[in-house]
Amino acid sequence: MLNHHQALIYTMVLMSAADQSMPDYELGRIDQLVSSLPVFHDYEVDNLPEDATACAAYFKDEDGLDKVLALIAQFMPEKLNETAYALACDVAAVDGVAADEEIRLLQMIRQELEIDRLIATGIERGARARHMKL
Repeated sequence: MLNHHQALIYTMVLMSAADQSMPDYELGRIDQLVSSLPVFHDYEVDNLPEDATACAAYFKDEDGLDKVLALIAQFMPEKLNETAYALACDVAAVDGVAADEEIRLLQMIRQELEIDRLIATGIERGARARHMKL
């Protein structure tokens, strides 16, 4: 059973692992988001490594992706679905390039959380704009 903080963290960790690696800059972005966003104001940041590791443990299973997506959908309060998608987009955009695996996973998250395509596009554009470099 997950709380809403863990469901959001699982979403970000899942996104980071989409391309079979979890680079330090993506993990750093997750830490930054957890430390700064209002949705995490009552989350104990010291729990982040444990929660991230618990999520990553699912990736050892052949159907780990499906299990994590199902957990996220089951325990994410509907009110936070768009927030979860925005966090996933931020993790995907942090390196400035969205790999095919990341794009496919974003689509899966969007479908699992039942986010309207037009709303998802706006969230994606916002993430891209926030992480744009010259």
